[in-house]
Amino acid sequence: MQNDFIPEIEPTPVFTSKECVFLVNVIAFKLTYIPLILTLMVAFIVDYFYAAATLLISYLVTGIIRSYMRNNSIPKKQQEYSYSDKAIASWFLYRTYCFGKK
Repeated sequence: MQNDFIPEIEPTPVFTSKECVFLVNVIAFKLTYIPLILTLMVAFIVDYFYAAATLLISYLVTGIIRSYMRNNSIPKKQQEYSYSDKAIASWFLYRTYCFGKK
Protein backbone atom coordinates (compact mmCIF):
# COMPACT_ATOMS: atom_id res chain seq x y z
CA MET A 1 0.00 0.00 0.00
CA GLN A 2 1.43 3.34 -1.05
CA ASN A 3 1.54 6.13 1.48
CA ASP A 4 1.58 9.61 -0.09
CA PHE A 5 2.06 11.41 3.21
CA ILE A 6 5.25 13.45 3.45
CA PRO A 7 6.33 13.72 7.10
CA GLU A 8 7.10 17.22 8.30
CA ILE A 9 10.47 17.13 9.97
CA GLU A 10 10.84 20.73 11.08
CA PRO A 11 8.15 23.38 11.52
CA THR A 12 8.51 26.73 9.80
CA PRO A 13 10.72 28.95 11.99
CA VAL A 14 9.03 31.70 13.99
CA PHE A 15 11.34 34.48 15.16
CA THR A 16 11.02 36.56 18.31
CA SER A 17 13.92 38.97 17.75
CA LYS A 18 12.75 42.23 16.22
CA GLU A 19 15.56 42.32 13.68
CA CYS A 20 14.74 38.91 12.23
CA VAL A 21 10.98 39.57 12.20
CA PHE A 22 11.58 42.85 10.38
CA LEU A 23 13.82 41.18 7.80
CA VAL A 24 11.30 38.37 7.22
CA ASN A 25 8.55 40.92 6.58
CA VAL A 26 10.75 43.01 4.26
CA ILE A 27 11.82 40.01 2.17
CA ALA A 28 8.27 38.64 1.99
CA PHE A 29 6.97 42.08 0.93
CA LYS A 30 9.63 42.35 -1.77
CA LEU A 31 8.95 38.87 -3.12
CA THR A 32 5.24 39.60 -3.31
CA TYR A 33 4.98 43.21 -4.45
CA ILE A 34 8.18 44.21 -6.30
CA PRO A 35 6.84 43.11 -9.73
CA LEU A 36 3.74 45.28 -9.27
CA ILE A 37 5.66 48.28 -7.93
CA LEU A 38 8.19 48.13 -10.78
CA THR A 39 5.39 47.80 -13.33
CA LEU A 40 3.55 50.84 -11.99
CA MET A 41 6.75 52.89 -11.94
CA VAL A 42 7.57 51.98 -15.53
CA ALA A 43 3.97 52.63 -16.61
CA PHE A 44 4.00 56.14 -15.17
CA ILE A 45 7.53 57.01 -16.27
CA VAL A 46 7.90 55.37 -19.69
CA ASP A 47 5.06 53.56 -21.46
CA TYR A 48 2.46 50.84 -21.01
CA PHE A 49 4.20 48.53 -23.48
CA TYR A 50 7.39 48.64 -21.44
CA ALA A 51 5.33 48.20 -18.27
CA ALA A 52 3.88 44.95 -19.60
CA ALA A 53 7.37 43.71 -20.47
CA THR A 54 8.60 44.77 -17.03
CA LEU A 55 5.78 42.85 -15.38
CA LEU A 56 6.62 39.65 -17.25
CA ILE A 57 10.36 39.93 -16.66
CA SER A 58 10.00 40.86 -13.00
CA TYR A 59 7.66 37.90 -12.36
CA LEU A 60 10.26 35.67 -13.97
CA VAL A 61 13.13 37.11 -11.92
CA THR A 62 11.25 36.99 -8.61
CA GLY A 63 10.20 33.42 -9.37
CA ILE A 64 13.84 32.46 -9.89
CA ILE A 65 14.84 34.21 -6.66
CA ARG A 66 11.96 32.56 -4.78
CA SER A 67 12.90 29.08 -6.04
CA TYR A 68 16.57 29.67 -5.19
CA MET A 69 15.66 30.68 -1.65
CA ARG A 70 13.26 27.76 -1.32
CA ASN A 71 15.65 25.10 -2.62
CA ASN A 72 18.59 26.28 -0.53
CA SER A 73 16.84 26.71 2.79
CA ILE A 74 13.88 24.33 3.17
CA PRO A 75 14.86 20.75 4.08
CA LYS A 76 14.76 18.37 1.12
CA LYS A 77 12.01 16.14 2.55
CA GLN A 78 9.73 19.14 3.08
CA GLN A 79 10.07 20.79 -0.33
CA GLU A 80 6.94 19.02 -1.57
CA TYR A 81 4.77 21.31 0.57
CA SER A 82 3.66 24.68 -0.74
CA TYR A 83 4.98 27.65 1.22
CA SER A 84 4.01 31.31 1.25
CA ASP A 85 6.54 34.06 0.59
CA LYS A 86 6.73 34.78 4.31
CA ALA A 87 7.47 31.13 5.11
CA ILE A 88 10.15 30.98 2.41
CA ALA A 89 11.71 34.16 3.82
CA SER A 90 11.58 32.68 7.34
CA TRP A 91 13.34 29.51 6.26
CA PHE A 92 15.93 31.44 4.25
CA LEU A 93 16.79 33.80 7.08
CA TYR A 94 16.81 30.95 9.57
CA ARG A 95 19.43 29.14 7.49
CA THR A 96 21.53 32.12 6.38
CA TYR A 97 21.35 35.27 8.48
CA CYS A 98 19.62 34.70 11.80
CA PHE A 99 21.43 31.35 12.36
CA GLY A 100 18.72 29.82 14.50
CA LYS A 101 17.99 32.90 16.61
CA LYS A 102 14.35 32.41 17.38
